[in-house]
Amino acid sequence: MSTKNSPGTLGSMGMAAVTALTVVNFTHPIEVVKTRLQVSGKFSANEFLKKEGVSALWKGIQSAWLREASYTSVKLGGYGPIRKLYGAEGKDAPFFLKFAAGSTSGCLGSMFGNPFDVCKTMQMADSSGKEASLPKLMSRILKDQGPSGFYRGISANMARATVLNGTKMACYDSIKGMVNTQTGWDRKDPRAQFISAIGAGFFMTCTVAPFDMLRTTLMNQPTDKKLYKGFADAAVTIFKNQGPLAFYRGFFPIWGRFAPQATLQLIVFEKVLTTCGYDPI
Repeated sequence: MSTKNSPGTLGSMGMAAVTALTVVNFTHPIEVVKTRLQVSGKFSANEFLKKEGVSALWKGIQSAWLREASYTSVKLGGYGPIRKLYGAEGKDAPFFLKFAAGSTSGCLGSMFGNPFDVCKTMQMADSSGKEASLPKLMSRILKDQGPSGFYRGISANMARATVLNGTKMACYDSIKGMVNTQTGWDRKDPRAQFISAIGAGFFMTCTVAPFDMLRTTLMNQPTDKKLYKGFADAAVTIFKNQGPLAFYRGFFPIWGRFAPQATLQLIVFEKVLTTCGYDPI
């Protein structure tokens, strides 16, 4: 099949959605552990498994599927077209343009995925053993808070997605260029993809952890009351009551999720691209 350079926006988003829906099934359990740590500050695997069972590691997976289909399809699939729009396709394109392209697609994706992010976070954080089904949870949110309930935490989520995807895509793109220069490995080479994805996963964790903590805190508020006025209020309250290190609570589970997720997403996505006859990132 002849190379077609790069897919159109809808084609790229469709391939990203297929990638995300495949990968999330493997990384969701790490997300559950991370969320429990951020909410309660502790996590006991023995207690968790004894009380809730192995299947609880996939709590909220239906919400996660919808979130990936909406959020990740835009943030991952939109990077290539937006990078082209920003004139950052070239090998020597400046890092800030790649970061800007990733930030833009991430921010746009978070707007579409926020309702499912709220549901996913509440389902994962629920340790009662009586997790509400997705339709029931959405009905409860709508009844208690109206449509705006699905967009709580949107400011933190947009900030998180902007920093996360900007870091992820810019670092992956730039590291791959450096690997290519130093080793001569082609950009399609799985070794170059793996090293680049691992590096991107680490830098993502460093920049995103505080935003991830705030997003979880805001989204996990009860449906019938509001504990924080917004992003700034939550940040100030957590800083005053728990100190600056609280923003990095769950750092290692976040890294444990980001590293394999970024690696799997990027490698699978590039495999889908090349299989369909398009150039890799």
